[in-house]
Amino acid sequence: MTAIKPKKALNDSKLPPLSLYVHIPWCVRKCPYCDFNSHTSEAIPHETYLRALLIDLETELEKVDGRLLQSIFIGGGTPSLFPGKLLKRLIDRASLNIGFSDNIEITLEANPGTIEYDSFDHFGEAGVNRISFGIQSFNDKHLKRLGRIHTNREAVTAFERARKAGFKNINIDLMHGLPDQSPEDATHDLQQAFNLEPTHISWYQLTIEPNTVFYTKPPVLPNDDALSDIQDSGEKYLATEGYKQYEVSAFAKPDFQSHHNLNYWQFGDYLAIGAGAHGKITQKDGSITRYRKTRSPDDYLNRISEGSFLAGESKIEKRKQTLEFMMNALRLYEGFELKLFEQRTQLTRDNIATKLTELIDQGLITLDNHHVKTTPLGRRFLNDVLQKFDD
Repeated sequence: MTAIKPKKALNDSKLPPLSLYVHIPWCVRKCPYCDFNSHTSEAIPHETYLRALLIDLETELEKVDGRLLQSIFIGGGTPSLFPGKLLKRLIDRASLNIGFSDNIEITLEANPGTIEYDSFDHFGEAGVNRISFGIQSFNDKHLKRLGRIHTNREAVTAFERARKAGFKNINIDLMHGLPDQSPEDATHDLQQAFNLEPTHISWYQLTIEPNTVFYTKPPVLPNDDALSDIQDSGEKYLATEGYKQYEVSAFAKPDFQSHHNLNYWQFGDYLAIGAGAHGKITQKDGSITRYRKTRSPDDYLNRISEGSFLAGESKIEKRKQTLEFMMNALRLYEGFELKLFEQRTQLTRDNIATKLTELIDQGLITLDNHHVKTTPLGRRFLNDVLQKFDD
């Protein structure tokens, strides 16, 4: 894979680490459970969209403030529909204009049903060093119900080709709690994943979201008892196979946690380019701004001549920064250091001392040597824990 020489940081800013999210919004077919910004198209305007992304990236440079990129995540949609040679131009531009940390993680989401034989070679040459496969299930019956365009065999073949192309860091997305799924079905999905030996597994429960086909025509899902059995047995099985749970739905082999997602959960900063992409930036005065790019792919491309793709932005009120931090950091099974809270919010631990004490008394969190984490009870009732910080 192509190694890109990192750029030296321009200053010693104490701002949070910086990542980049790139959104590619097209899919072959929209899945009935998907509420992401994805659109079907028979002819994707690859070159035009790349041009828009490069211009969009230029508009983000003022937010960098001398920081190097710690990670890049190219999501969608189905980014594996994008040619590797165009991804290389984008990644090279980010390296030139911003700069990369020595161990930058560059992830590409991939749909097993959209991969050509030599695609992974091209992705590696572009600078991608982590693949995230949206497999969701290894059961062909369940794949069909989920509207996926790949089969079990295609999922396995795609994974094997990525390994053959030299990718050592590969994530598999798997859903559980699927229509008509038994605990045995869920266990079999995990076993199929273990056979491939991915370095990371994102294992999460199917939820019915507004603005989806499943929302208007809901399928019959397993009952609460079955869902609990699936969750408990699956987490134990993952642990037995050496996958440590470090976030609500994230399990990794040692040293293979997702750098990009950790930056989200630790309340880091991230630039955003592409239709519908969302970003977060911290200023030196401690204020935090969230922003988003225009959602429609057509509107996004039509803004090339304007050179501005912003759809909206808002500052997080100081009183809300604690909640925003906790909504992310308390998803982590190891929790967070109080000094991280102070660094990311520029508030003091005194601001949350009373609430922490109340949660400790309720058995929902622990505070040990300035380290905060939820208890098993707190993880089960995480929404109640978060509600404590919503005032």
